[in-house]
Amino acid sequence: MAFFDELAARIETADSVVSVGLDPDPDRIPDFLDGDLPRWGFNRRVIDATHEHAACYKPNAAFYEDPDGWRALEETVAYAHGKGVPVLLDAKRGDIGNTARQYASVLDTVDAITVNPYLGEDSLQPFLSRSDAGVFVLARTSNPGARDFQNLEVGNDKRLYEYVAQRAAEWSDGNVGLVVGATAPEELEAVRELVPDLPFLVPGVGAQGGDAEAAVEHGLADGVGLVNSSRGIIFAGEETSEESAYFDAAGDAARRLKRRLNEYR
Repeated sequence: MAFFDELAARIETADSVVSVGLDPDPDRIPDFLDGDLPRWGFNRRVIDATHEHAACYKPNAAFYEDPDGWRALEETVAYAHGKGVPVLLDAKRGDIGNTARQYASVLDTVDAITVNPYLGEDSLQPFLSRSDAGVFVLARTSNPGARDFQNLEVGNDKRLYEYVAQRAAEWSDGNVGLVVGATAPEELEAVRELVPDLPFLVPGVGAQGGDAEAAVEHGLADGVGLVNSSRGIIFAGEETSEESAYFDAAGDAARRLKRRLNEYR
């Protein structure tokens, strides 16, 4: 099944467009998780607590880039799949030739990936050629510095992020989405007007304080899209030292976000 078909089915099953970011910062993993692979142990408990409310899980590759980390990631992906939830790797890859092909090989394990279009279409071909996988192209990101380059005017009254969105739509064979942050709702709306058919991954709702209503109104294409929260869910229980309460808080946070987003669906 193609990724966006799988995602649509999962959204319907879970009645949710919530993407849960699995970013197990070693400095924030609670002390009661001190086993062989604490990142895996942490993610497993988060998945147990949140899978009923998750349309997708989004691990960020930066938290796994060491031998134990990759083992933890593989276990995490398999466990999420066992719960019926697809996995999107937030890796922001983008390179050329053999390097790009090596980066794209991770799609043998995960269901979708984020990519950086700065090097152009050829750098993304190894990802785009995987018609079964989802490829989310960075367009207008959620961080404050995004405006440094992404908002530059590049001609035809278009800003760079708008031009990227249009080109990404041209590259799509039904397998391309865009990353557009909820912290810039006007830009989010502008991108949706340009590319009405591409699903968005919308980060920034949660710890970054993004606009939840705009994320849903403009982030979904025919009901398909994802609104991500990472720290706001997985570390929701940091105020408690009791294990079950810690992960109950993560489940409650995912449930609240689902309900909040569903008000606008």
